[in-house]
Amino acid sequence: MQFMDLKAQFAAYESGIRSQIEEVLQSTRFILGPKGMELENRLAAYTGARHAFGCSSGTDALILALMAIGVRPGDEVITTPFTFIATAEAISLLGATPVFVDIEPSTFHIDPGKIPAAITPRTRAIIAVSLFGQCAAMEEISAVCGDRDICIVEDGCQSLGASRNGTMSCNFPKVGVTSFFPSKPLGCFGDGGMAFTSDGVVADRIRGLRNHGQWERYRHRMVGINGRLDEIQAAVLLGKLPYFREELVIREGIGRRYDENLGDVVTVPVTARGNTHVYAQYSIRTSRRDELARYLDRFGIPTAVHYPLPLHLQEAFRHLGCVEGDFPEAEAASREILSLPMSAFLSGPDQGEVIRRVREFFG
Repeated sequence: MQFMDLKAQFAAYESGIRSQIEEVLQSTRFILGPKGMELENRLAAYTGARHAFGCSSGTDALILALMAIGVRPGDEVITTPFTFIATAEAISLLGATPVFVDIEPSTFHIDPGKIPAAITPRTRAIIAVSLFGQCAAMEEISAVCGDRDICIVEDGCQSLGASRNGTMSCNFPKVGVTSFFPSKPLGCFGDGGMAFTSDGVVADRIRGLRNHGQWERYRHRMVGINGRLDEIQAAVLLGKLPYFREELVIREGIGRRYDENLGDVVTVPVTARGNTHVYAQYSIRTSRRDELARYLDRFGIPTAVHYPLPLHLQEAFRHLGCVEGDFPEAEAASREILSLPMSAFLSGPDQGEVIRRVREFFG
């Protein structure tokens, strides 16, 4: 059994993917070519954003988003400690300071009610992470900001295809980003990402900043980065894109089946009101997490822990002065969370075996 069956996915879509790649090879346009532009146009239309820019990774998309809204050394950016390190890493790489706010225990998202206490005159932005496949409480976070000059960035690296009250992930003001890492709901065959915005000024900045700060060849208005999505990865994504909506429907059904069969023995994911869920991960909670993982491993059932150590306790952020107990909800989640096999190619019998063994463990 695979935690995420990328082999089966490739076998199903191989012809279309190879055809797209072959067109790139024949064209010899490998950087900022027609495949990347087609992907940007199609995903901008899909999310509803006016602009989309392919990036070399989800991390670089985050860095570009922060650069485009003007985050500078000395600024503070509020975010969650319960996420992959790239979220806070992007802040630190620009010389700004990550300011952590604890999470809601039900959704694992940043708690909007705790954000006001973290806002200072140096607060420049908030990165709201739409974790595990559903959108964070974007309206509530926006309301907390009020008239303050604080930009909101949605880290939608796990939530492309999800929506909140009719708005697609990555289309909330001011800018949203996603990742095409191979294990994402829409993944390429390496690193890749995309930044989305409907703000013309932000769009213009990202357009040049991802290409070494040049809007015209060899004229550099700003210091940028090499943050472009290459054409081969765009081709892979175009080969997968026709099946993306169907995969999301299948993922939702698999998530529902897990919910119905495990909700009485573990804490299953909560889909917030108004949200849809793409289940980038299907993550349960139990105080017996490590025992359960070992038990499932005995039967060849793979699991994963997202995330075993919250960011405020990571060595990389020791200089922030946080200690254990500062963010109790994030710390509790890190001790109890366990992700089960999830992909559109998880077979019914395999999911049934996961369910049977989890229930068997709890007697």
